[in-house]
Amino acid sequence: MRLDKLLAHSGLGTRKEVKKLLKKKIVEVNDEVIVNPKTHVDPETDSIKVGGESIDYQEFVYFMLNKPQGVISATEDHVHETVLDLLEPQDSLQEPHPVGRLDIDTEGLLVLTNDGKLTHRLLSPKHHVNKKYFAEVEGVVTEDDIQTFKEGITLVDEHEEFVTMPAELVVLKTDKSAKTSKVEVIIQEGKFHQVKRMVRAVGKEVIYLKRLSMGDLELDPKLELGAYRPLSKEEIDLLNNK
Repeated sequence: MRLDKLLAHSGLGTRKEVKKLLKKKIVEVNDEVIVNPKTHVDPETDSIKVGGESIDYQEFVYFMLNKPQGVISATEDHVHETVLDLLEPQDSLQEPHPVGRLDIDTEGLLVLTNDGKLTHRLLSPKHHVNKKYFAEVEGVVTEDDIQTFKEGITLVDEHEEFVTMPAELVVLKTDKSAKTSKVEVIIQEGKFHQVKRMVRAVGKEVIYLKRLSMGDLELDPKLELGAYRPLSKEEIDLLNNK
């Protein structure tokens, strides 16, 4: 990759600021002073130093975010705050994106990365990656509802008609007097408003929704709403199914 891009992504400033660093002759590649920003380098094999300090470049970044309500799962929006707006500037340098979407009023686990191959693996239905949600539901969830989820539900709206893959619906608690239920839902797809639409298809309504896990990666219970942190190597391996 270009040297100026690598330095900018490593937090040393904008491309313009990086060019000024190069002009100062303080950037070395394999112990040779480099002033040309277009110079191509291999971060895996080349030794890159700025002012004598080694640059440890990482091609991919991985973050776990506990998404709050009111924030949208997009890279940019002119009306709403996005999940990328929650990142510190240095963590946005390598242009991470949300892996899938959580609705604006849905909370919970959202992975942010610039690893396109991992994103595809996690979102492709053929890889059967489970996404587990906790939901508070208006209505008493029944055994018939559980069976309907197992069989797959035909969802129809103005945009599409499709049959969901079999899903798991687990009742955690039922309040018959208030006519509400607390449930867990496990799906392997991520269609628009899918959990809410499935619950609506059996005559109930989701009033609160939170994603708990994606594949074997679980939301860190210590991570406050709106907070995020880098994934550990072990957690990245979990997402890669290693």
